[in-house]
Amino acid sequence: MRKYETVFIADPDMSDQAREELLERVRGIIERENGILLNVDEWGLKKLSYEIKKKLRGYYICLTYGGTGALVTELERNFRLSDLIMKFMTILITEHVTEESLKQEAEEAKEAARLAKEAAPQETEEETDQGDVKENNDEAEENADDQDDTQETESEETSEPAEEAKE
Repeated sequence: MRKYETVFIADPDMSDQAREELLERVRGIIERENGILLNVDEWGLKKLSYEIKKKLRGYYICLTYGGTGALVTELERNFRLSDLIMKFMTILITEHVTEESLKQEAEEAKEAARLAKEAAPQETEEETDQGDVKENNDEAEENADDQDDTQETESEETSEPAEEAKE
């Protein structure tokens, strides 16, 4: 078994429901081909470097999974057939991986995701107050910058032109 990473760019105009259906179809392909899905990382909507299918933006999704070459072939075949996938790229991360180590890594990733959701701090009253103080400081800095700009403009208007050097 090998460990792969596939990044694909989906159509930015597709609905959230269509995106979920696409991800479910990808999960189904991985399961059907006896692969192990380790991580699905949605990078979100990003500007493309160049126009693809007359689109300037794309929705990026990164999949990390374990499987065989047949899994990659089937996954890429389905990407080519789908009108919702604009581009994709698969890279081999690790050549020789055991199924047990992949399953363990998948469990650790699920546990980390669960802990991250639980640890997401609810905004406390103190944090809110600190945010207000920070906003007030930012406003004070902007006002100070504006005053500096006006002083510079006034001094530029009153300064006399420099004499030109004679040859």
